[in-house]
Formats: sequence, structure tokens, C-alpha cells
Amino acid sequence: MSDPVGGGGDLTPAMPLAEVLDAEVAAKLGGLGLDTVGQLLFYTPRRYAQAGVVAADETPEPGDWITIVGRITKADLIRMKRRNGQFLKVRVDDDVRVYEASFFNPRYIKNKLRPGARVMMAGKVSLYQGRVQLSHPEWAVLPDSGEPDVAAVGNSMMSELYAVEQEAREAASGDEASLDDAFERAILPIYPATKDVQTWVIWRAIRQVLGRLAPVPDALSEQQRGQRGLVGTAQAWRGVHLPDSSADVDAARDRLRFDEAYAMQLILAQRARLGRAQTARPCPHVPGGLEDALRERLPFTLTQGQEAVLGEIDDELDSSVPMSRLLQGEVGSGKTLVALLAMLRVVDNGQQCALLAPTEVLAAQHLRTIRAMLGDLGIGGELGAAEGATSITLVTGSQRTADKRQSLLDVVTGTSGIVIGTHALLQENVEFFDLGLVVVDEQHRFGVEQRDVLRAKAAAGRVPHHLVMTATPIPRTVAMTVFGDLATSVLTELPKGRQEISSSVVPMGKPAWMNRVWERAGEEVEAGRQVYVVCSRIGDETGEKKAAKKENDEGADNRREAIALVDLYGEVTARLPHCRVEMLHGRLPADEKAAVMDAFTRGEIDVLVSTTVIEVGVDVPNATVMVIIDADRFGVSQLHQLRGRVGRGGLPGLCLLVTAVPEGSGAFRRLTAVAATTDGFELARLDLAERREGDVLGELQSGGSSSLRFLSLLDDAEVIADARDLARSVVDDGFSLADHPGAAAIVDAVVGSRADFLDKS
Repeated sequence: MSDPVGGGGDLTPAMPLAEVLDAEVAAKLGGLGLDTVGQLLFYTPRRYAQAGVVAADETPEPGDWITIVGRITKADLIRMKRRNGQFLKVRVDDDVRVYEASFFNPRYIKNKLRPGARVMMAGKVSLYQGRVQLSHPEWAVLPDSGEPDVAAVGNSMMSELYAVEQEAREAASGDEASLDDAFERAILPIYPATKDVQTWVIWRAIRQVLGRLAPVPDALSEQQRGQRGLVGTAQAWRGVHLPDSSADVDAARDRLRFDEAYAMQLILAQRARLGRAQTARPCPHVPGGLEDALRERLPFTLTQGQEAVLGEIDDELDSSVPMSRLLQGEVGSGKTLVALLAMLRVVDNGQQCALLAPTEVLAAQHLRTIRAMLGDLGIGGELGAAEGATSITLVTGSQRTADKRQSLLDVVTGTSGIVIGTHALLQENVEFFDLGLVVVDEQHRFGVEQRDVLRAKAAAGRVPHHLVMTATPIPRTVAMTVFGDLATSVLTELPKGRQEISSSVVPMGKPAWMNRVWERAGEEVEAGRQVYVVCSRIGDETGEKKAAKKENDEGADNRREAIALVDLYGEVTARLPHCRVEMLHGRLPADEKAAVMDAFTRGEIDVLVSTTVIEVGVDVPNATVMVIIDADRFGVSQLHQLRGRVGRGGLPGLCLLVTAVPEGSGAFRRLTAVAATTDGFELARLDLAERREGDVLGELQSGGSSSLRFLSLLDDAEVIADARDLARSVVDDGFSLADHPGAAAIVDAVVGSRADFLDKS
């Protein structure tokens, strides 16, 4: 029997905070993605204030909301120059750096904030001549050793700090002095906070739930903990929030790091087991079918990588165990052709295939690409169709009513063998005649539950085979954590004739460089080539949308507003007067978007000024130049995807990353790193380092807003692999969350989902 977590209270990790805490506090914590007791207990301090110890801490950025604990070294009353009155400027040393804090109308506080006082302060960061400054922060003078009370407080800190201290005293005077006096502790936790949710609010809430936590069996047995040198979860929760030493913090983090990995691996292992228990219709090779016909028509030889991956897929399609496979590879590595050959095998066996794309532009591009590949093999029922040809149907949300009605009829009657669509395919009114294979393109754009909706559209008693694709290479640790229920295939080899793409970062503030950008684009057009020019926003916002956009663009770091597509279109037409220029963005009507892309594909447009609707899947072999304006506004993977739109037709590609950020800034260095390599896996690691895990794990969390607190997908590969092995072994032995409340507690706390999520397949 595993050791219990918690004490003698009445709270369980799955309980909603709204039933435990004051309604206002619970609502504020909900804004941080903390909805249950367990999620709150997994909310890690950002750092610790420890007397006499210099803590490693990141340099605060302008606009950050920070909390500091330190000693006032200097306090000066300064007369204001432009109006009557004084303000108080104090310097606070927290053994890491010196902060400056300014207070206006200091009549009450000037006798409280004196040199030598130990204080806690919280406020928004500004920088002046390299010094971190806080303007009129919230503050409290904390007791030194032996002093009985919070000495003085300011602003809204007053009630919370007194409450924390009073609750600590009541706990210490009772039968169990488990939480200790709050501010006599040698180490104080400092939590990631906001103006609305201060660190002391979080700490008070955590202390409240720790004091009332009921015993819960630990997710690991004593033997499993001993093998890994881990403390129990109860000890870890106390050690991370109420540590007596740095060793307590280290031991707590080790356990909670494993808990995070184990919770996610339990979900993935359970999903994989459920998948193996379900039945799909086997789809063996059909000699002389559409698959063979397309292979015979290909004007090139498949790469060794494509053949190897097709071998893996063919083996699984031939089985009654549903295929669940992730196909990842570099931009332009031939994933679409691999997926099409797999779809044709399923069609040869009398079943339908669904290809799910994240945008209408990409869905339409897939339709054009597959029709071009199949020719008369893909126009079943039409004049000129080859013998045994199938038909292809497009289903999107913006289709005209009559067109959509016909498309849905073709799908439900089985007339269409290949159905391509956007999220519209997930709607209840879309019914398939006999769905045998689901292909999901750009899997990271879809959540787990969305993925399951299509799988549920198969015939009763069966599930379809499942192939998910991504052109964004995934580091091994991410693949183990996010796609651990899927077998993985990787395409790294590019087809013969594919040319390298050269990339350069162009500082917008250098006119000569910018002139050369447009000259270079014009030269390509004169040579008969085509050019993409991409920017981050459309720019026709009005009213509140425009104000909100301006606030987002400028933000705390006062960045200038990003160049809008409508303005950029005017500049490009002026710079390249002899070129045929059109623009494309997501708010255009669907038929207009399709018309623009078709014209660009046919070579009737020289320069396409666009937003990121052309980020993935768009294939125009004659396009050789990609100009990305305000490139710093895009993520690493986006830049890699956009760059992959050129150099696809045997001609060298050029990508110009235009930016206005200073050359010494981190954003400029990031762009330089992107320009230096076209290795998608290296860029994926750079992307993960930049974005961290919160964004990456969105799809696993089933809509939850929680993110990793302790586990690093960059650094903890061994922990993830160990947790995966343990999870698979216990799940294969018949593990159920309903029978393991300790495991259920960490799954709920880490992933933000209930056990019923694991029942989906």
C-alpha cells in the first residue's frame, strides 16, 4: 500500500477552489489557470527569499510584476521640481541586486521605510539607466527574528499579510504546529504573480489548503519511490511551499517533476491501450488498384525515407488493430504523397478517407495538389475518369449552402472516397458512409478531443486508422510527452532536385538594405519567378479592435505597431510598379481566397502580399523569394514554415527576414539563429527553448490552461523516459485511475482533466 498524502483535513486535490476559498480569491486564482486544490499545490514559487543567500534570478523585464524581499539600505526624501511636495526614494537590497522604489505623498510611510528595515515590496518594473525601479509599489515591513508582528503595511497588502500571520499563529498554538509562523521562516516563497493576484494571496491560499488536506494514497509505492530516490508527494508539497532548507526545495522539485511526467504518460499509455483494444477494418494491398496506378504514374522515384515510412504504414493498415501514427518531417519532404498513397490503399478496400486541415487555404491547397497528382484517377463519376477512379470532395465552413449540401450528400452516400475539409468536418451533420482512415495535417492545430470526434464517425463497432502529420519537426522529448500514444515516423530526406534556401536578416532601419530587398524581388520577377511578401496583421481593424491591437503591439516594451497588410500592399505596388501584385488574408471570402491562390499558382500573379494563411501546405514551385516583414513577430516554427514555401521547384530559394528590432536584442539573435540553419529539428529545439512547454502541451491538456511547473522538455529526457516506462507497465497490468486516487490526483492537478478523459479513444 502506498503512503498517504496530506494530513487530517477534509480537502482532496480534485476539489474546486471555489468550494474551498473565498469566492473572490478563488476567481482570481482561476485567472491563473488554478481551479482545483491540486492545481494550486502544483503552482511552484518563482524563487525564494532566503536570508544571507544570493538566489539566482532572471533579470526583470520592463512591465513585469515582481515581488522582492530585502533590506532597505537608503531612504531619501526628495523635493519635487515641478510642483510642491516631496517623494520618498528607497533602495532595497535582496542580496541579488539593488532596487529603487519611489513613493509619493510619503507623510505616513516615511517613518516606516527606514534604512535597516526588512521589507517585502511588489510592483511593476521599469528600468532607468540599468536600474530596476518600482513606482509606488505595495509594501510591508516584515519582522526580523524574534519580532512578533508584521511591523507595518501599505496598500492592499495589509489584510492579506495580517491574515497569513494570524493563521500561522493559530496553527502553531493548536495540536499540530505544521505550518509554522509565516514570516519567521528562513525561506519565503515568491510566486509568479500579477497586479490582481499578489504572491501573498497565493501563499495564503496554499497554506490554507495544505492545512486542510485529507490523506490521499501516494501515486508511487514505497519501493517505486526508493528506486528513484524520491520523497512522497505530501512531503514534496510541503517542501516546495514551506521549505526549511534548500535541500527541501530540491527534493520537492525532483518529486513534483516526476509527478508531472508520470501524469501525462499515464494518460498517453491509457489512450494507447484503449486504442489497441479497439478494432479497425484491415486494408491489405489490392493489386492493380488506385495505389498501384498512382505509383506507376509518378514521374520520379520515391525517396528511401518515403518507402520506409510507407512500409510501416502498410503493415499497420493490413491489421485489425487501428493504426495510430505520427508522420513528421522537414518542409517539402513528401509527406502529402505518403499520405495520399495510404489513402488510396484504404479506398481500394472500399472505405473512405478524411483529410483534416486547419485552414480553408490549406484545405483548398490539398484539394488542388491531390487532384493534380491523381488526374483522371480522382474524378470518379465524371467524363474522362479512369477505370476504378475515386472522387474527391471538399467540405469547409464557408461553402455556399447548395455546394455544401451536395458535398455532404457525396460523403454520406460513399460517392466520395477522399474527403478534404477543415473543422467543418467535425460538425454533427457530417456523416460518412464508411470511414476507414483519418489523416490530420498540422496536428498541433487540433486538440485531442477534436481528433477523437472524427474517429467516432466510423461505422458502429469500428474505429478508423489514424495518421497525423506535422511539418514542424518535434524534439524527441516533446514527441514522447505530447504524442506518446502514437508510433512515430520521420522523413528527413528531401526529394531529388530540391534546392537549398538561403536566408538573411535585414534591419529595417537601413534604407540601402531595404532598397535591395525590393530590387532583389524585382529581379526574380523579371526572371519569370514569383515572390511572397508576408506580414503579421491585416490592418483594417476599427474601433475597439484597433485599440486592442495597438495595445498588444506596443505593450510594455513600447514596440512600434506592426506594419499592416493594407499598408504593405500599397508600398509593394509602389516599389514594384511593373509587377502584378495581389493580396491575400484570412478575412477574404472563401471563393476570393481560392481565386487569388489559383491565379498565383498559375503564374498570373507575380507578388503575393499575404498574412500567414500561406504558412503551411501551399505549394507553388515557381515561387523563389519569401520576404517576411516584422519577422520578429513570428515564432521560430512559423518562420521555418514560411521559408519552406520557396525553393520547391528545383530553383534556389531566398528568404529575407525584415525586422526593426535592435541588432543586439534577443529577438534579433533569434532571427539570426533561424537564418543560420534550415535544420528543422535544430529549429524545433530553439523554438521549444523560446516558447517553453506551455504552448506545446496545449493539445494534451484537453482545453486546460495549466502548464508545466517543474518538468523541462528540454532537459529532462531521462525523467520523461522513466515515467513513460513506468506508466506503460502499470497500464498494461490493468491500471485504472478509479482504483488509484493518488494517481488520479496528480493527473487532475497536472493536466487539468478528469478520469473520464481517459475513456476517450
